Amino acid sequence: MGYEDINDHEILRHAPIFPLAVGKLINSEQELTTLAGKSTLNRLEHCPEDVSSRENSRYHRIDYDAKAIETLLVELFLESYHQLPRQIIIDLDVTDDLVHGHQEERFFNPYYKGYCYAPLYLFCGRHLLAAKLRASNLDPAPWGLE
Repeated sequence: MGYEDINDHEILRHAPIFPLAVGKLINSEQELTTLAGKSTLNRLEHCPEDVSSRENSRYHRIDYDAKAIETLLVELFLESYHQLPRQIIIDLDVTDDLVHGHQEERFFNPYYKGYCYAPLYLFCGRHLLAAKLRASNLDPAPWGLE
């Protein structure tokens, strides 16, 4: 949601869109539940950046494996074909993702007329092959996929 820390937690944890987005229901009347408590969010926020062993820390960051996500997107693309194509055309799209706080790497972009990030998306037809979150002060031309 673009908030720098958890100071708006009490309002956000009751917002119906978050539990709905992750499928959290508490009864057959489809009442939505509230999400993580302050102590859980506090542990995530104050987890040391250099925790090398989860066994040695009571704090656990939620991590993701970027390489596995990228591999999955390409595998799903390839699995959508009965026979692999001889040629593919990749479409590179840069767009804006406006920010509403003071996040790191946010810059004013005059083209989008606001503070934002400039994510880069790679598509082949309707298939997303990669997505890279980038600062908006970068020239979209030398897009560079590391």
